[in-house]
Amino acid sequence: MLLAIDAGNTNVVFALVEGTEIKTRWRIATDPRRTADEYAVWLNQLIEMEGYHRTQVSAVIICTVVPRALHNLEVLADKYFGVTPLIAGRAPVEWGIPIDLDEPQAVGADRVVNAIAAHALHEGDLCVIDFGTATTFDIVDYSGAYKGGVIAPGINLSLDALFAAAARLPRIAIEIPDKENVIGRNTQDAMLSGIYWGYIGMIEGLVARIKAEIGRPTKVISTGGLATLFDEHSSVFDQVEPDLTINGLAMMYRRWAEPQQG
Repeated sequence: MLLAIDAGNTNVVFALVEGTEIKTRWRIATDPRRTADEYAVWLNQLIEMEGYHRTQVSAVIICTVVPRALHNLEVLADKYFGVTPLIAGRAPVEWGIPIDLDEPQAVGADRVVNAIAAHALHEGDLCVIDFGTATTFDIVDYSGAYKGGVIAPGINLSLDALFAAAARLPRIAIEIPDKENVIGRNTQDAMLSGIYWGYIGMIEGLVARIKAEIGRPTKVISTGGLATLFDEHSSVFDQVEPDLTINGLAMMYRRWAEPQQG
């Protein structure tokens, strides 16, 4: 069984994958100071609660955009699962797709993993929108080449900045507004409207410009924890893929493992 780890700026996602099936997944807040021992105590309990045992894990693959978190995750794999982890984008699990950028080495690992998975699952030109710490728009052409994209502030980052910079504004959580009215009748509704409808406006506007720039039919794929929230009131998404990054990691592992087994 494969343990796939996606270490983002806000959360680290752990998933058990068997073949092409994601058996279960968990997330924990990203903290580069968290030790391998701390990860192991937390993860071992969750694995057993789901009816598995850590000895069933035969491989680990890691994707991270937090360099300081990588060492402890590597120690976790080696010390508690007895395997040398594969690191997405590094030998022997290189990307395997063209990275057509001015600085290909600077692109976030999660963005390329998403591109790999999206191209494997969908045909044609693609725009992959990931609602994470940042909201990213990644472009994959019909041949599978990663062509670049857009990075915008994430929704929760925007909320935190609004709360921190404006003394009289309350902290609110992002949610679907009760009504489709854009004009808020109180401070909280006005803030929610600005964030929710403002992000939908940004998404739809950027997607329209991206499609015009590509000049060919382009399918829009969304992923990340808040993808379904915005899919509720926008027709811009052709497909929501909540496990795109984990699926991409599993695909990269299988691509590496198959020649080893055969």
